[in-house]
Amino acid sequence: MKTPLIPKRTHYSRESSAEQKQRGVTIVLVALAMIAIVAMAALSIDVITLYLARAEAQKAADASALAAARILSVSGITGDPLNLSGNWVHICGPDNGIDGLATRVAKAVANQNTIGGATATATTVSYSIGSGSRSADCLSLSGTPFGVNPIVTVQVRRDSLPTFFSRLWGNTGNTISATAAAEAYNPSNSGVAGITAGTIVPVNPRCVKPWVVPNLDPYNSPNKFVDTDTGNIQHQGISLGGTGTGGVIGETFWLVPDCEAAFGNCTLRGGVLPVQPIANYDVPSLPAGTIDLLYVPGQTGPPGAIGVPACAGADTFEVAIGGCDQPNHYACGVPGAGAVDLSENPITPTTAGVQCLIHQTDVSNITSSSGQDHLTPFRAPGEYPFQILAGNGGTAFAASLPAETPVSTSASIVSLPIYDNVGKTLVTGALTPVTFVGFLQVFINAVDANGNINVTVLNVSGCSNGVSSAVGNPVIANSPVPVRLITPP
Repeated sequence: MKTPLIPKRTHYSRESSAEQKQRGVTIVLVALAMIAIVAMAALSIDVITLYLARAEAQKAADASALAAARILSVSGITGDPLNLSGNWVHICGPDNGIDGLATRVAKAVANQNTIGGATATATTVSYSIGSGSRSADCLSLSGTPFGVNPIVTVQVRRDSLPTFFSRLWGNTGNTISATAAAEAYNPSNSGVAGITAGTIVPVNPRCVKPWVVPNLDPYNSPNKFVDTDTGNIQHQGISLGGTGTGGVIGETFWLVPDCEAAFGNCTLRGGVLPVQPIANYDVPSLPAGTIDLLYVPGQTGPPGAIGVPACAGADTFEVAIGGCDQPNHYACGVPGAGAVDLSENPITPTTAGVQCLIHQTDVSNITSSSGQDHLTPFRAPGEYPFQILAGNGGTAFAASLPAETPVSTSASIVSLPIYDNVGKTLVTGALTPVTFVGFLQVFINAVDANGNINVTVLNVSGCSNGVSSAVGNPVIANSPVPVRLITPP
């Protein structure tokens, strides 16, 4: 008997309404999570964009402020702290509606830095002293300590910085800004004026040349470069045409080695160091009637020079000229901490070292540029601020610039120490301790085959910073007016 066929049952699974609702909620949650993830990613992009833009803005502001402060330094404003020449307007302006040189340089540097892929929308430059109010120029600051330690503040702003959300919302973008302040710090008289009144701020400039000069202004003998009682600049002001009629800044003269050429060491001319520099010193290789200041070789190495160019020879003195002599030999204001080394005859290494440093190719040409950067007109700047034109010798600062292009920095700008020569006897062939009382910042115009260097004074500083703090203070300095970033006032 056959078993009857029983039809198979098909089982159907039916979701409950609760399960269906749960699946719908999951889809909604996933969608919301995706939106949140995308939003967080977009927000991260925006935050990174704003963060990088702000960092770029701060970098631009810092660079602009330092560049402007350097102009304040090399322009000699701190050498004319009372604006006796009336030339401050040319530096910080506006002068007949034109920005001053420091302002123009600050804006140019700001425009060289991009913020969020574009240049700054606006750059504002102002000047101040301490926590006082800022001014668009420095004329209103005459009669204040501005000329001692001038401060420049730069604000850069970038509008319409696009972000992810701003694009979605049709917004034109965000505004980013940054502010930086820089000071040209001159220790001269800073103990009784400026934001550092009553304090000593050690400076550590980077480079000094080993030509040691006495504290005697060749245009104003027996006046000094630096008052050793106060640290003040003795002959303040700015001179044009290479003279000394208006002040020490702009004076042009020859640095002449006080050493006989016929000896292996520095045998002093006449056997002794002159009491004062000899104006119109008759050096056969120089034009008659020139103004001269005698120099002697400073101590060099160890540890030796740094930043030495490839063209420098093996002589230690030449290397110190071509590069940067180490600052521990030039403690400023410390009695007997410096040294003059008359075992060295600086004539030959000076000629070779200067040629290497400034790329002068013809030492017989002392009336025009033969490759080196130069002032205009050569050796006797007739307008302020002094203009520097690039030479065709390809110095490190202007290697990519065509000759005669105006520049604001140059390898020809150097610093050299001033020593207290009063009652000091130097010993031929030996190392003699001396006290450095300040520094000259000069522009090298030319050197001849006999180690004579023609220079124009750009700035001066003394070691001391106040009447109550004379030159005995251990301020380490080997450049007259270094610049530094400070907290904006």
